[in-house]
Amino acid sequence: QVQLEESGGGLVRPGGSLRLSCGASGGTVSAYAWGWFRQPPGKEREFVADISWSGSTTDYSDSVKGRFIISRDNNKNTVYLQMNSLEPQDMAVYYCAADTAGLGLPYEWNLWGQGTQVTVSS
Repeated sequence: QVQLEESGGGLVRPGGSLRLSCGASGGTVSAYAWGWFRQPPGKEREFVADISWSGSTTDYSDSVKGRFIISRDNNKNTVYLQMNSLEPQDMAVYYCAADTAGLGLPYEWNLWGQGTQVTVSS
């Protein structure tokens, strides 16, 4: 069964950087769009960023705009999230999601990963 798998999480100090990666395991996936979401402890899941097939269209939540960069490598079928100037409020479980339907906006996040923990602490 095809599923998504995140990697790159870990412990980082405030002001530091971390890069997350996400791709398919157990098969291949054609992601017309990729998205990143996160769930802080005790909070609901929230949107972080997404990217279109060509990479020409990206969206970010206000809380991460200017600090995070989403990108994709279609040859590797992988999405990345470069996180800079990390703050304690960025601590959360980060999930990647894929739109495999390709119907357009709004994206249909029909495939999800299990999440990777990002801890920001001194």
